[in-house]
Amino acid sequence: MGCNMELEVMKVNEQNIKNNIAAIPDFPKPGILFYDISTLIGDPLAWAETVNRMALLIKDLKPDVIFGIEARGFLVATAVASNLNVGMQMIRKSGKLPGETISLTYDLEYGVDTIEIQSDVITANQRIVILDDVLATGGTMQAAIDLLTMAKAEIICCATIIELPLLRGREKLRAEYHSLITYD
Repeated sequence: MGCNMELEVMKVNEQNIKNNIAAIPDFPKPGILFYDISTLIGDPLAWAETVNRMALLIKDLKPDVIFGIEARGFLVATAVASNLNVGMQMIRKSGKLPGETISLTYDLEYGVDTIEIQSDVITANQRIVILDDVLATGGTMQAAIDLLTMAKAEIICCATIIELPLLRGREKLRAEYHSLITYD
């Protein structure tokens, strides 16, 4: 397949993914436009395309474990980890994981939040990728980076399906970052 044909296929595939993401106005509060991947995961062809494209973004980095951020990040991380035949782990809100955990409290635009991982899910020399559905302001993704760094992880990159560049979240991240699609 020639280069121009590959670019056309990528554009069609990107549009197919975008066409399957619902834009919900005024959720979770007035003035917010929420991009909902529920419709994307409900379309098996569009979801398979999304998972395959996410896997291609990180495959050459040779990750050992993919961490997903609660809650929609679990969907993305589980599917991509399965595609790449690597392990998956969860970054959860405080109090949701059994056993000993490592926690990090971080500032949000409207307060604070705490995320955790189980203390025994990272071993030496593992190459880790962090996945989520959307990158908006970057606060939660950077907190996940900080939490895993605190746990001595080697973070090789972060990625999301959707990036909202107007919110400049990418600028906050202290790790390599990729996204499949953007909404301005």
